[in-house]
Amino acid sequence: MTAMNLKLNINLSFNGQCEAAFKFYERCLDGRITYMLTWGDSPMAKDAPADWSTKINHATMEVGNTVLQGSDPAPGAYVPPQGFCLMLQLNESDGQRVFTSLAEGGTIGFPFQKTFWAAGFGMVTDRFGIQWGINAE
Repeated sequence: MTAMNLKLNINLSFNGQCEAAFKFYERCLDGRITYMLTWGDSPMAKDAPADWSTKINHATMEVGNTVLQGSDPAPGAYVPPQGFCLMLQLNESDGQRVFTSLAEGGTIGFPFQKTFWAAGFGMVTDRFGIQWGINAE
């Protein structure tokens, strides 16, 4: 059996906050938003209510060599995130900075600190309900 040529992208759903979340992540993670399409500008505009026209149908951001995608599903289709965490591997100074940034307006589950396995580790659920783990070596 030959090895697959596979790239795993992360796709996050938001309840009408995708644009704000992606601008927040762009700042916190030193990312770059490369694409953002509203429902109103998409071919699916007729599938969403008029007040949803400024919400995001699809967004893409590059963070290092990772692609982060996101959207605001049509009203009634949003399911809150559950059962996963986005883990980031960073050096210690970047780990502390990213943890502190993601924690703005969020909830700290485990403060960023030295552990027996890492120079720094912390868990935070950001203001948009996405859980992040920061592991610094």
